[in-house]
Amino acid sequence: MPLAARPVEAVDSSLLGYWYGIVKDGSDFFGIEALDITQNSDSTYAITRYGKAAKGDIILPDTSYFTGYISYIGEQRFMNVEGSIVSVQTRGKKPPIVVTDKVYYLATFERRHDTLSMRTIVENFSASRAGFKTPDELKQEVINLTDKQKNIYDDLYSLSYRKIPKPQPLKGF
Repeated sequence: MPLAARPVEAVDSSLLGYWYGIVKDGSDFFGIEALDITQNSDSTYAITRYGKAAKGDIILPDTSYFTGYISYIGEQRFMNVEGSIVSVQTRGKKPPIVVTDKVYYLATFERRHDTLSMRTIVENFSASRAGFKTPDELKQEVINLTDKQKNIYDDLYSLSYRKIPKPQPLKGF
């Protein structure tokens, strides 16, 4: 759930561009990811994630589309990201049911020169609530846990990207 009902900061132009990184989650999973971050409005970002993951001998290509905006909890900047997951439920001989669910991610980020580092908050970071009904409840829980110096971030899954020129399509094929 987003931290605020409305975005709180104008788009930071230093975040715009093409970012490339390798993601590792601590197991045998690793992936190559690229983020193409463009301005969506005066305070939101359009984020296209291009990914290719390898798990054992399986390669999984993946493209995802998100909307993001920046908010603050105290002095810490967060990237609030909203996306959709489309799933198909087969029903034998009946037509399948297509279901679209909204998903929300929350991550701290730090940009230094040409590197963007992100730490994602784990989904079950709070044992005190099964879910959050409002963005303010989520914000208050993050404040409470960080004030107590509790780790709310995923220790295994970290993201680090380098800003590079956007690759151009090959011509002549």
